[in-house]
Amino acid sequence: MCSAVAPPFFSAAKVRQAFENARAAGLATMVVSPEPEALGLIEKFVREFDQKLAIHNHGPEDKRYPSPYDAWNLIQPLDARISLCIDVGHTARAGVDPAETIRKCASRLYDIHLKDSVALPGVMKDIPVEVGAGRLDIRGILTALRAINYGGVVAFEYEKVAGNPVVGRAESIGFVRGMLSALARS
Repeated sequence: MCSAVAPPFFSAAKVRQAFENARAAGLATMVVSPEPEALGLIEKFVREFDQKLAIHNHGPEDKRYPSPYDAWNLIQPLDARISLCIDVGHTARAGVDPAETIRKCASRLYDIHLKDSVALPGVMKDIPVEVGAGRLDIRGILTALRAINYGGVVAFEYEKVAGNPVVGRAESIGFVRGMLSALARS
C-alpha cells in the first residue's frame, strides 16, 4: 500500500530565490519564519551565500515559533549564522520574559522587534500601543540589550491601527531615547 506524502511548503528553488533576493537587496540579515523542516536546506544556503538569518517568533498563535526558545532549541546544532529575531511583544504574549530571553540568547541574537502592548500573556491577538504606554518592561529590555552590548538591528514596530502612525512612532522613539538617556546616567 502506498501512502501519499504532502509536498513541502518550500523548495530548494524558492529558498535559493529568497537568498538571491537578500543578496541583491544588500541585506545583512534575513528575518524569516521558516518551516522547521526546511532548516537543513536553509543552512545549506546560509553557508553558500554567507548570509545571516534570524528566525522571528510570533506569539501563542504561531504553531512553529511562539517564543524565541522554540527557534533557539532548533538552531543549536546549526550554523551560527542562523539566529533569532526576538519580537518582544510576541515574546511577552507567549509568557516569556523578553529581557531574560535577550540575555540567554545573546550569542545568536541578530535582530529585535521593539514595540509595546497591553495584551496579556497567552492571548492570541496583540494589542499594540506606543512604546512606554503598555505592559512590557521596556526599561528591562533596554537594560538587557545594553548588558549584552547588542550591536544588531532594533526595528520599531508600531502596529496600532487608530490614529496617525507617524505620531505614535515618534512618541515611541522619544520614549526610548529618554529611557536610554536615563540608563546612561545611572
